[in-house]
Amino acid sequence: MVRTIRKTKSKKTKKVEASSSSNPAVASGPAKVWQPGVDELEDGEELQFDPEAYNYLRGFSIGWSCLSFDVVRDQLGLVRSEFPHMFYGVAGTQAEKAPWNYIGIFKLSNISGKKREPIPASAVDGDTDVDSDSSSDEEDEEINEDTKPVLHLKKVAHAGGVNRIRSMTQKPHVCATWGDTGHVQVWDLSSFLNSLAESGAPAPKEDDIIHRHLPLKVFSGHKDEGYALDWSPLVTGRLVSGDCKKCIHLWEPTPTNWNVDPNPYVGHTASVEDLQWSPTEADIFASCSVDGTIAIWDVREKNKPRMSFKAHETDVNVISWNRLASCMIASGCDDGSFSVHDLRQIQDPLAAHFKYHKKAITSIEWSPHEASSLAVTSEDHQLTIWDLSLERDAEEEAEFRAKMKEQANAPEDLPPQLLFVHQGQRDLKELHWHPQIPSMIISTAIDGFNVLMPSNIDTTIPGNTDATMASAEP
Repeated sequence: MVRTIRKTKSKKTKKVEASSSSNPAVASGPAKVWQPGVDELEDGEELQFDPEAYNYLRGFSIGWSCLSFDVVRDQLGLVRSEFPHMFYGVAGTQAEKAPWNYIGIFKLSNISGKKREPIPASAVDGDTDVDSDSSSDEEDEEINEDTKPVLHLKKVAHAGGVNRIRSMTQKPHVCATWGDTGHVQVWDLSSFLNSLAESGAPAPKEDDIIHRHLPLKVFSGHKDEGYALDWSPLVTGRLVSGDCKKCIHLWEPTPTNWNVDPNPYVGHTASVEDLQWSPTEADIFASCSVDGTIAIWDVREKNKPRMSFKAHETDVNVISWNRLASCMIASGCDDGSFSVHDLRQIQDPLAAHFKYHKKAITSIEWSPHEASSLAVTSEDHQLTIWDLSLERDAEEEAEFRAKMKEQANAPEDLPPQLLFVHQGQRDLKELHWHPQIPSMIISTAIDGFNVLMPSNIDTTIPGNTDATMASAEP
């Protein structure tokens, strides 16, 4: 169970690693591969990232540190591949004092980075363009141009810290928050999002104003605070919330509000840590718990879960249901490991297990564009990206070593599925892939947010996307 965050202002936090610095120096290629979480920095040493590793990387802050945030789906295009990018988000703070907390509604625009072709030219033509050198030089000039993103922010007062915040898929302006006061609240943030959409340059002092805004619904039926919260992707307005007293409550939408069932789903023996709705079955959701299990529930059956299995030997902190391969659920736990479970295998769902991270897993999420890819954050200050379809190829590795001018002694136990390691943030808490911008990931930590687009996970632009996004409203 890993959820707390030290309550200090992120804008005053000194960064100890350079991968999220706005003015980084280029790192030279080391002869020895530095292992995150294993090797220690010596006095006077600091990590620096290679700009070539990212199509885009920037940090930003909305004031206080945020334990949770969500991407707000927009109408700027279902699948966007061309820079500059823009995105909307909502986040909940963990302020030093309870009355100082707020929901941050933000827009980040002017996101300019490297331009990539949706499909590499070599894959189409089979030959290298004779003008590639000159075009590369032109592109480098464009990449090195010092363009900074523009942050627009609105603040809405929130009673107590925000443990988790989620934007509804079908009506993105409607958000739910889990407060450390023990209340779950639903908010209509459309006026603030509309204001951001119409805004030009940030107004002076606007970021300092905390607006008073009443929630649409407040539920105080939980016996304790909680962290588990998820909107249904199939039934508009349907919500589940879970607490630290092992109870799960179902929210059913009405024409004007919500009815919350006072009788909870109880099947776990300890705190419910995370909840995920099935991407294909409207009445099915999954839960995970400190008791080490994952349970699959049918909303029509409260007495017991339809399926329950031991997922880890320690607390299961987070789960993610794969929307492109609906039989797969990924989970992360307190010992730093994460697993993938195949729900078609009822007796033994475990499909893969990875023990790479050195501390507790705090977030895990499947890519919305690649069925085999997922991203993970951990308390060891790492964000990792994985492609589970990859396997070790000894012949390919030998050929790669032969081509290298300087030998890189990669650790033998480095998983071949590990695509990318991002550092530079301390105490990482949550990540999300942007559902409409392939390869973009946003992460939150004690020292603020990072927006990153690794250069080695460019995806071929898909022909179709989740149909539910087509109805997204702001």
